[in-house]
Amino acid sequence: MADAIVVLNAGSSSIKFSLFLARGAELALDVRGQIEGLYTAPRFVAKGRDGAQRSEKSWPPGTKLGHDAALRHLLDFLQTELADDRLVGVGHRVVHGALDFREPVRMDAAAIAQLEKLVPLAPLHQPHNLAPIRALLAAAPELPQVACFDTSFHRTNPEIAQRFALPAELHEAGVRRYGFHGLSYEYIASVLPQYDAEAASGRTVALHLGNGASMCALAGGRSVASTMGFTAVDGLPMGTRTGALDPGVILYLMDERGMDARAVERLIYNESGLLGVSGISSDMRTLLGSDDPRAQLAIDLYCYRIRRELGSLAAALGGLDAIVFTAGIGENSPAIRARVCRDAAWLGVELDAAANAQGGPRISAAGSRVAVWSIPTNEELMIARHTRRVIGKAGARG
Repeated sequence: MADAIVVLNAGSSSIKFSLFLARGAELALDVRGQIEGLYTAPRFVAKGRDGAQRSEKSWPPGTKLGHDAALRHLLDFLQTELADDRLVGVGHRVVHGALDFREPVRMDAAAIAQLEKLVPLAPLHQPHNLAPIRALLAAAPELPQVACFDTSFHRTNPEIAQRFALPAELHEAGVRRYGFHGLSYEYIASVLPQYDAEAASGRTVALHLGNGASMCALAGGRSVASTMGFTAVDGLPMGTRTGALDPGVILYLMDERGMDARAVERLIYNESGLLGVSGISSDMRTLLGSDDPRAQLAIDLYCYRIRRELGSLAAALGGLDAIVFTAGIGENSPAIRARVCRDAAWLGVELDAAANAQGGPRISAAGSRVAVWSIPTNEELMIARHTRRVIGKAGARG
């Protein structure tokens, strides 16, 4: 019998899960999957570590399954899967921990209440992240649950990097740069020594390029600056998010276009980015395969902003030893990696085209002054590790 940890990542219309089994000191992925389309056309699929399908179920179109019913279906599936193993805890990805949660924490009613107060900081993510925690606390209060935060890794940023040029009262009230994708960057920092000891102890910029996109400056494996700020809409253009936007634009939209806060929210989170610029798609694969000039414009803007931010983060580090690409686009798009590296030639980046086409992991030429890597991220494993550690500490205290 092995100890098992389930990792949940709940979004507005889906619940993604991963099941890890403890094999000595290691955690091995056993099965992963998701329930998507919770309020339109729900579909459940689970696959083993070999990619083979373990289970599948679809509900009729128009079914509003909801998070609670989806969680019950998932728990029934896991109970069958864990017939010979023991579930010892559940880990959750929670987008915002603000200043109160600087590391993963065991969940109870008091912690939930604290995290609910942070909903205004991440209104499109936080409520959904908390929904399964609340449901499991009610259904199985004895089951340990651990929340892991996308903001925690960036709490090592110096105070100056966290400040906006706003009155001190607002800064002390929590209006500051938090940074996100921290679990992804934490994982990259944890495995980078296996690839490049010099980069791990030196100055590295990691690029988490997916539907959500950001960049992080790492000094000796610690976050010192990030492109995302108070919310996860800042920084780079993303699939449907604007990235950095002059706040005067929002005032203009409200004053001259009559848009209220919810309309502006839809615009900057759901109708902009690659989708808004191209008018075609939020998917980089679709844009790269299109000969429409609008698709090319969206790609050009995306890469231009990466170029600008890379220079900014290299300045924050006082130099650059390595670049790491990760996440969906970063790991799987040789074309985008090539564009970024070409734009970074002034920093001493020389691309090995053949290595890049093959996916790396090292994609820089032998003589490149800056090493460039493509390293898969694993936020789920990071959450599972944290969950086991926190549960272990609680057990030791008990």
